[in-house]
Amino acid sequence: MKDQEILDYLKGPITSKQKEAMDTWILESEENAKQFYKIRALYIASNLHKAPNTVDTEKGLAEFKAKAYGRSAAYRHLVPYLRYAAVLVFLLGLGYLYQQGYFEASDTNLLIPAEESITLELENGEIKVITKDGELQVVNKEGNVVGAQQGSQLIYGSQNAEELVYNTLTVPYGRRFNIQLSDGTKVNLNSGSSITYPVTFLKGKQREVFLTGEAFFDVAKDTEHPFIVNAEELNVQVLGTQFNVSAYPEDKTTEVVLVEGSVKLYEQQLSPENEKSLLLQPGFRGTFERSNSKLSSRKANTRVYTAWRNGELVFRNLPFDLIRLKMERHYNVTIINTNQKLGKEEFNASFRDEPIQEILRYFNETHKIQYRIE
Repeated sequence: MKDQEILDYLKGPITSKQKEAMDTWILESEENAKQFYKIRALYIASNLHKAPNTVDTEKGLAEFKAKAYGRSAAYRHLVPYLRYAAVLVFLLGLGYLYQQGYFEASDTNLLIPAEESITLELENGEIKVITKDGELQVVNKEGNVVGAQQGSQLIYGSQNAEELVYNTLTVPYGRRFNIQLSDGTKVNLNSGSSITYPVTFLKGKQREVFLTGEAFFDVAKDTEHPFIVNAEELNVQVLGTQFNVSAYPEDKTTEVVLVEGSVKLYEQQLSPENEKSLLLQPGFRGTFERSNSKLSSRKANTRVYTAWRNGELVFRNLPFDLIRLKMERHYNVTIINTNQKLGKEEFNASFRDEPIQEILRYFNETHKIQYRIE
């Protein structure tokens, strides 16, 4: 469906048949839902300052886009003395918004995003859904159980194998999950992440996995079989150590924070021995800038980068634009900031198990940032 069709629907009026058709289309796929909520977010953001009966959808969207990309000063009269962040929070769980209606920002009406499923894709393309209290078993083509769910983790046992067979574990926004690989390596996956890995590592071959998103690795030591993490154009090579890798596709950098042991960082098309590789020491953060393939390192507080494993959000000298992304992943919501200047400002804060309203209220009370939940 084209963006303009969605705009016409939002502008209304609509018939019951049109609403039913749109509901059906949204429920057909996650891509459809995201497209609808994205256009709806732009539409609402462009009209926050207007009376309900004076909304011009096409003009409003054009104004919003112009402002968002710095080509218009149409909204300057809104905030002559105050920073302004219009935070539009949408429920991405399919159908959930229609079931629950809109939420207003208040102490008694909490925003509870829909909980999406953790999935496991097998070698043959079959998709298994992992539930909280499930008892999922992973079976190979011979019918042997090679892995099983135990609470909030998936554990693979050591098996004899002659060929590499891969599984892919995907964790949606708002969820976290753990996995233990066949060699004993433990991996904590953060929200919006996926990892592709061999069901069984082969003797005489390096241990190699592929990560999108963020994960904490506690690698089982094996000097004869180096462990390689492929993460957005960057490879991380280890023998046995603990480290955090953040490699979300939408981020401009891939970051590796070393807790203990040692790791070597290098571009995927190069070898570990290349002169451009970087050896990281404990307590340091390695950064790979994807735009220019530059590797650098600096001292870091490892707790700041690993607190997510305990459900914490810790921000230290972090621009609001990055805070917004982390909140989106953590809570499975969409947040739109209409102030470019605010996006570059840095903040310090720590939160644990608070609902998103508490975090937004903190920014409002402490930094005078206004917000609105739809």
